[in-house]
Amino acid sequence: MATPFTQRWGLFVLLGAVSIALGIFAWIDAISVTLASTIVIGILLVVAGAVQLFHAFAVRDWGGFVLSMLGGVLYIVGGFLLMEEPVSGSIILTVFIAACLIISGTMRMVIAVRHRDLNGWWIVLGGGLISLLVGVCLYLTLPWSGLWLIGTFIAVELIAAGIGWIQFGLALRTLA
Repeated sequence: MATPFTQRWGLFVLLGAVSIALGIFAWIDAISVTLASTIVIGILLVVAGAVQLFHAFAVRDWGGFVLSMLGGVLYIVGGFLLMEEPVSGSIILTVFIAACLIISGTMRMVIAVRHRDLNGWWIVLGGGLISLLVGVCLYLTLPWSGLWLIGTFIAVELIAAGIGWIQFGLALRTLA
């Protein structure tokens, strides 16, 4: 069944190829990508904090004025700290990611064991164990893991997205 996009399948393949190339570049220089991403996250926090401060004053009569203002200030301070010290910021972000992986992996393992009567419970258990082990490994390899983790995640995402877009484009080509 032809769609309006079947004639443009090559654009999807091109998007995929560019994404893969950028992903490979990001993987080669994961440390630079990590530091740049940390700075971008800092900028986003400053902007979000400024918007939150504006909002706090715009709805001053609302009961949450002080907490909203405090949240905005914390966003701004945190954002400037990330931009000023991207290496330390990337390490802090990695600690947060490691903690999330450890907690979510442990929770999934507990859920899997509690529901051993369901088919495939061991897949959830295995996935939880992998998350737990990755989180522990990230934590144990700090501060070095903080320098490459975010850049590597971005590289993997770009490569995975690129593969998906290429597959999508080739599927459209077969419909053309």
